[in-house]
Amino acid sequence: MKVPLFPSGSSGFEAFLRESGPALLRLGHLLTLDRAAAEDLAQETYIRLGLAWSRVRRDGNPVGYARRTMLNLFLNSRRRPPPTPVPVVPEPARDDPALAAVDSAAVIGQILAGLPPQQRAALALRYLDDLPDAEIGALLGCSPATVRSHLSRGLSTLRSRRSPLETTQMEGEPDARRP
Repeated sequence: MKVPLFPSGSSGFEAFLRESGPALLRLGHLLTLDRAAAEDLAQETYIRLGLAWSRVRRDGNPVGYARRTMLNLFLNSRRRPPPTPVPVVPEPARDDPALAAVDSAAVIGQILAGLPPQQRAALALRYLDDLPDAEIGALLGCSPATVRSHLSRGLSTLRSRRSPLETTQMEGEPDARRP
């Protein structure tokens, strides 16, 4: 008989995963730029969140804890050897329409892959989760000014790597920065 790691119903953990799981998976996808790696990152985040659930629930900010855990796992992933795959996947993954849209944007993925992890994380937290500089800085372990620097440099890199078609289309448009 299989005993569940987390008791269902009473803790609210399953409800939290149903509500916040897709958003965390999207964040993981933007960080890793690979669907399988995003699923692995999300799974490790869910495990760590589940193990600390009683404390996290008591603290009252499970989304913030999950984001912080995911970012720490992502930023530290280069320091660890890759995990050993399991022989059988226990259940098939469910498709998320928002992930399908991100998957289809291969060009964006290639451009984002060229960004350093801190810049990519800052951009994902700002434009995916709409977090202010102070919260992003707390998650990344840096000051709000450093967050603004990451965002500025990341956006500058993205603008400089636009496809030739986009650049041609935008040449006819007036520059918003010029008076």
